[in-house]
Amino acid sequence: MTHHKYDIVVVGGGPAGINAAIAAGRKDKKTLLIERHGFLGGMSTIAGVYPWMTFHTEDGTQVIKGIAEEIVQRLKERGASPGHLRDTCGFTYSVTPYDPEVYKVLAVEMLEEAGVDLMVHSFVDQVVVENGQIQSIEITTKSGRKHIHAGMFIDTTGDADVAFLSGAKTLMGRDEDQMTQPLTMKFRMRGVDLEQVKEAMLQNPDNFFPKTPFAELKELPLTAVQGFYKEWKEANLPINRDQVLFFAGPAEDEVLVNMTRVQGLDATKIEDLTKAEYEGRKQVLMVADFLRKWIPGFEMATISSTGAQIGVRESRRIEGKYILTKEDVIAGRKFDDVIAKSGYPIDIHAPSGNGMQVAWVEGDGAFDIPYGSLVPKGIDNLLVAGRCMSATHEAIATTRLTPSAMATGQAAGTAAALALSTGVTPAGVDVKELQKQLMEVHMVL
Repeated sequence: MTHHKYDIVVVGGGPAGINAAIAAGRKDKKTLLIERHGFLGGMSTIAGVYPWMTFHTEDGTQVIKGIAEEIVQRLKERGASPGHLRDTCGFTYSVTPYDPEVYKVLAVEMLEEAGVDLMVHSFVDQVVVENGQIQSIEITTKSGRKHIHAGMFIDTTGDADVAFLSGAKTLMGRDEDQMTQPLTMKFRMRGVDLEQVKEAMLQNPDNFFPKTPFAELKELPLTAVQGFYKEWKEANLPINRDQVLFFAGPAEDEVLVNMTRVQGLDATKIEDLTKAEYEGRKQVLMVADFLRKWIPGFEMATISSTGAQIGVRESRRIEGKYILTKEDVIAGRKFDDVIAKSGYPIDIHAPSGNGMQVAWVEGDGAFDIPYGSLVPKGIDNLLVAGRCMSATHEAIATTRLTPSAMATGQAAGTAAALALSTGVTPAGVDVKELQKQLMEVHMVL
C-alpha cells in the first residue's frame, strides 16, 4: 500500500467536487481530487444530466456566479455552450446547454491550472477516524490500494460516502419511509426536427406545461419541452410518469430525454443499482419507440447515447449543523451564514405515483444556502457539498441541482482552506471572512 499526504482531499469529481478542488487549489493548498469513474463531471457527464438549471431566479436575476460562471464562459469560448438561454418550457428562467465532452476536458485543465492533483478510477472504501477527526482514507485502484492522509476532507460524492464511512450521521429520503426520488436513465437522440416540435407546441398550447412562454416562443431557440400530455396518456406506457420531457442540444438535431423513471430502489445498495440499470435501459428503448411513433419531429430520430450509469436524484445526505427545510426555500429565507444562493424551485419527482411536486420560491425569488448545511455533526475536519449536503427530503430537491452544487462546492473548498490557514475546524471558521473571500471571487451572497 502506498501513502500520500495532502492538505485537502476532495472525494467525488462531480460539479461540487470540481469546484471545491479548484477553490482549494487556488488558495495554495496541496489538494487532491478523487473520482471513481475515468472522467470528471458527475451526473452531468456520467448520467447525462443536461442542461444546467438554473443560474437565475424566476425574474432573470443571476444568483450563481463564481467558478460556476467561469466554467460557462470558458465553455462559450470553445463553442461548447451558448451560455444561459431562456427555458422554453418555463419551469425556470434559464437553462445552460453545454457539451459534456468539452466539459470533461476543461475541468481537468482548470484543476491543473489550480495545482490540484487528480486520481480517477479510484474508489474510497475505508475512512480512518480518531477522536472525531478523519486521519486518512483508503482507496482501491487498478494499481493497488492507496492510503491518503490530509488535514481536511470534503465529501462531494453525492451519496455522502465519506461521511457515512466516517460514522457521521446520515439521512435518507422521506422521513416517513426513507423512499427517495426515482432514478432515471437519460439518453440522447439525434435526427430530431425541432422546428416540427415547436410548431406542434404553437398549434396546441393546452397540451404543454402552463408556464411555457408561448408569447415569445416563435422568436426563442427551443431549449426545453414539457408536455405532450395527450400523446403520453394515450400511449399508456408502463412508466410511472405523466408527461414528456426533453431538452434541445447541444447539436441542432439533438435532444436529451428525461423520461424514464425507476422507483422504490436505494442508490446506495448494489443489488438495487443492478436492478435499476437494467430497468432504466429497458425503459429507454420503450420511450425512444414512443417518441418516434407519437411525437412530431422524431420520426427519423435514433438513440445516440445513454448514460454511463443511471442518474441519481437523491440518496444519503448528512445531518449537519443546520438542516435546510422546505419552509426555508419557499420563503426565500436569508441566513447570516449564507455561502450560496439559488433560485431553483422545489422539484420532487414522486418516489411513488406518477406526478411531481413543485413549490416556487417566494419573495425576491432566491433562497440562501447556509454554511451550517455543509458542516456535518460528529466529524471535526469534514465538509460536505452538493447533493448530499444537510437538507430535508423536500429542500434537497432544489439544492441537488448542478449550479447549486457548483456553488456549495466552491464554498466548501474555500472554507476548508480557510480552516487550515487559521488553525480551526470547519465549525470554527470565521464566516464573515469566508463570505468576504467568496465575494472577492464573484460569488453572489
